[in-house]
Amino acid sequence: MGQMDAAAMTRKAEALVSEALRTWRHWDEPRFRRSVEVLADRSDHAGWERVVDRTLLSGLRQTVTAAWHGGWQPADVARRIRRAFGGEHVQLAVDAMAEEMRAYAAATVADRWLAQLSALDAHVWWEADEEILREKGDRLAMVTRAVEVLSVLTMLPRLERLCPLPGMARRAVHVSGRAAGERTLARIRALLAKAESTEFPAEAETFTSAAQSLMAKHSIDAAMLAAEPGGAEEPTGRRVGIDPPYEKPKAILLDVVATANRCRAVWSKDLGFSTVLGFDPDLDAVELLFTSLLVQATSGMVQAGARRDLAGRSRTRSFRQSFLAAYAQRIGERLRAASGEAVRQAVAEAGSDLLPVLAARELAVDQAVTVLFPRLSRTGVMSVNDREGWVSGRAAADLATLHARDKIA
Repeated sequence: MGQMDAAAMTRKAEALVSEALRTWRHWDEPRFRRSVEVLADRSDHAGWERVVDRTLLSGLRQTVTAAWHGGWQPADVARRIRRAFGGEHVQLAVDAMAEEMRAYAAATVADRWLAQLSALDAHVWWEADEEILREKGDRLAMVTRAVEVLSVLTMLPRLERLCPLPGMARRAVHVSGRAAGERTLARIRALLAKAESTEFPAEAETFTSAAQSLMAKHSIDAAMLAAEPGGAEEPTGRRVGIDPPYEKPKAILLDVVATANRCRAVWSKDLGFSTVLGFDPDLDAVELLFTSLLVQATSGMVQAGARRDLAGRSRTRSFRQSFLAAYAQRIGERLRAASGEAVRQAVAEAGSDLLPVLAARELAVDQAVTVLFPRLSRTGVMSVNDREGWVSGRAAADLATLHARDKIA
């Protein structure tokens, strides 16, 4: 490389990173490899490694910020990187997000944003910025990883913005209501965890029935509170990962759970998630119900074992696809039936004033969907070609600990 000052080295590093990104996008493996090898070279010029680290870290911070401004939240970024590469790449992206968060006071960051960072264990573990790259072992592998993460981040499409950006959030203070809601959700989670862990359907049914009752009351209380003067509340959105395999029946399962809880789910197949729109108490219920139902469905599907046709060829995939499709359909039927009953009971207890409140909230959710997804198209009903899988899936749905998931009210 010869003798170069810091400015010249920086320009060279930036040019190499740009070239690596360009060749990665064009699937030019030989040129990509040459670029990252020069970037990772430790033997060339004094100070080169530090310059490269700063260039890569600057790029990571800038692309993280750009992703956030483009509607991507921390969990979305991590999910995208995980789908493209894997754990070590995700950790690097998480570190970059933790570094970027140092610029914001916690009071100016939305609760959901902070919760996602906490779930990712995003924290500053390094003393000097360069250590983010240097503490990971093999230099070439680390530089390659950084460029690959940059490549994904620079190609992210714009998403719908679902919450304020860091630095822009202003938290409303509803201490008593929030504390009560958190206590209720903690009790619901505990009941669903017991339902998922027991081997006895009757016992699971008892746990989930109790959880369902709590969910229904929590939702109604929140709706009536929001209807009072000064209690205005707007629909919001959350993204829920839809992971392979069998993405379509999983997305359908989320959709029926969302609909039953007066929410709407919009599946972004290529991005690996569904966006669920609704009011916060209902969104809490959707996340809890979907997660728990998916655990039960997966357990039942796996316990059913592998399947082969008469010629000895595996038909496990078609069996499981049909199993999950039938499971989702039957769960939807049960949820819709439970919905009517839950509303009738709530009206009997709270009076007919509840009906226009619930109708207004459903209308607000529909309007939010129209605003955020003006060109929304509906997916077709999936085909099923394994009758045994279909029958088994419906049977599993009938046994599912569903009363608690009928939240609806």
